[in-house]
Amino acid sequence: MADDGSGQDFHDAEDPRLAALDERLRQARAAEAARSGVKQDGGRGYAQGNRVIAALIGSLVGSALIGWLIDRWFGTTPWGLIVMLFLGIAVAFRQIIRIGNERPE
Repeated sequence: MADDGSGQDFHDAEDPRLAALDERLRQARAAEAARSGVKQDGGRGYAQGNRVIAALIGSLVGSALIGWLIDRWFGTTPWGLIVMLFLGIAVAFRQIIRIGNERPE
C-alpha cells in the first residue's frame, strides 16, 4: 500500500466514480435480464426443485423399506412392498402438489 503522506486512509471513502460504475453495471444487468427474459432470482426455483426431488425419493425409499420390513416380519411377500410403494407414490405426489402450490415470497 502506497502512503501519500497525508495520514488519511482513502480505502474507506466512497469514490463517486466507483459508485457510478456500480450503478451503471446494475442497470446494464437489469436491462440484459429484461431483454433476455431471464429472472434474476434463480435461487428459489432451484431450492423448490430440490424439495420436490427430496420428497419423491424420500417417500419412495421410505415406503419401500417399510413394505420390505412388513414382508419380512409377516411373510406376506411381495404384497407389503407393493402396497407400501403405492402409498409412497401417493404421499410423494401429495407433497409435490403442496410444494407447487406454495405462494412466492
